[in-house]
Amino acid sequence: MAEHNEMTLAGLVAARAEQNPDLDVITFEREDSSNGRFADEYRTYAQLRENGNRVAADLVSRGLAVGDRFALMMRNHPEFVETMVGASTTGCVSVPIDPRTKGEKLAYTLNDAGCKGAVCATYCIGQIEEIRAKVPGLEWVIVLEDDEFSGGPALSDVRGATSFAEVLSKSAPTVDSRLDSPSAPLQIIYTSGTTGDPKGVVFPNERFGLFAMLGALLGYQPDERPYTGLSLTHGNAQAVTLGPSLYMGVRGVFSRRFTKSAIWRICRRLGCTTFSLLGGMATAIYAEPARDDDADNPVRMVISAGMPAAIWEAFEKRFGVDIFEWYGAIEGGLAYKPVGQGPIGSFGKPAPNLEMKVVGEGDNECAPGEIGEIVSRPIGGKAEVEYFGNEEASKKKIHGGWLRSGDMGHRDADGWFFFDYRKGGGIRHNGDFVNPGFVEKVVAEDPSVTDTFVYGVPAASGAPGEKDVVAAVVPADKETFSVASVFERCRRDLESNFVPSYLQVVDQIPKTASEKPQERFLLDAFAPDAPNVYTEDRG
Repeated sequence: MAEHNEMTLAGLVAARAEQNPDLDVITFEREDSSNGRFADEYRTYAQLRENGNRVAADLVSRGLAVGDRFALMMRNHPEFVETMVGASTTGCVSVPIDPRTKGEKLAYTLNDAGCKGAVCATYCIGQIEEIRAKVPGLEWVIVLEDDEFSGGPALSDVRGATSFAEVLSKSAPTVDSRLDSPSAPLQIIYTSGTTGDPKGVVFPNERFGLFAMLGALLGYQPDERPYTGLSLTHGNAQAVTLGPSLYMGVRGVFSRRFTKSAIWRICRRLGCTTFSLLGGMATAIYAEPARDDDADNPVRMVISAGMPAAIWEAFEKRFGVDIFEWYGAIEGGLAYKPVGQGPIGSFGKPAPNLEMKVVGEGDNECAPGEIGEIVSRPIGGKAEVEYFGNEEASKKKIHGGWLRSGDMGHRDADGWFFFDYRKGGGIRHNGDFVNPGFVEKVVAEDPSVTDTFVYGVPAASGAPGEKDVVAAVVPADKETFSVASVFERCRRDLESNFVPSYLQVVDQIPKTASEKPQERFLLDAFAPDAPNVYTEDRG
């Protein structure tokens, strides 16, 4: 049996394909809404190795050299993982892009990364063609034809287009690994760009190997069945679900997209024992109408990053689950709070071999309870981050050898860490700092609301540093939705400074691939006198 470096994705898949070739290690669930039938897609280790090799052969045939980049733009399909395996084999670098990305942001990402081609699904072709003239370096496109999608340009009308099915149908010689080192890049994952142009984090092959071993830290059991609806274009889905599934053989389950109303149905049908979510998702799930069978599910643990303290215990009790809270970012930094340990609301303590602290002005460490920036580094070492083609930003991110998270938080006297707000994003209203989680809990519990996100806008009073509170809400039924009833609930259940100044009624909360609400789009659409914005006296 050949030796394979399991710190790389291609090496891990190859090793497991020799040990347990027929295990259906990943499932991509699909329910046909037109007839209620299921069309789940499965991949065994052997299939991942074979199809990954065919993708690798195709990339080589296109002349891609080690280090060359290409975009990977689709929802959660098995072909996404097969393309990652092909990239790992050839030493090429995939650039995962949220399939909702379009316009100038899409053109910027493709150009900034220097993508020579794109592997995408049919529903993304229109977005790519719209900006094709602005991306002269994009030479070819491999298209996964999705039978759920109709419309958009025909494949024959797209310059340099090839069907993904054609790539997989070709016989291909075995492509030997072209990686010189596991430290060579596997992906460039772009930040959301909430505070400026997105930056591409260079993600080495060996870091996926660390993701793969994360299952032990999370406490996954040998019979675990983890589930996620988060996009594989984001690090969470790769770290919490894909990596551990491939490493441990625990048969992970993926949805094409997160659907709050379907999550428990999926977990019941496929026997999922854990799932991952981010804070905004927890609020959306909690806002679903309560059911008598909410706790009748096989899920034992939720892997959460940002569970609002205000709903933490109520969420556990209602759904019969335990919360494993953790904290991290694609650039690095890792902390976690195992089930049953530490105070509610904390994201935990730093992982072994990592030190973390909260600093204020002059990098002086903050006292317990004092809010400052969360920073981290390897014990006895220096943090390392590489933003692709942006040395200045890379140096700034690790100034003084510490990874600057941009997150504001505090620790208690026992060393448990807490997240308070994103740097520059705190809400101070009438002298009090408003915890958005408390407001979101109350609004989400209104049966007429299906999703909510709370943020701040410059105070109408003009007071320096003050903000008015805005609750963006998605009504269950616009025809029957009552603004007045939501305000009444807030006035009854919240202290006065926490009551929203405005309700912004929207069709949906704009979110990133990681289901993180995109405040800037709500801000852009907000105006105090907009027809969908209400105050208590104008509700």
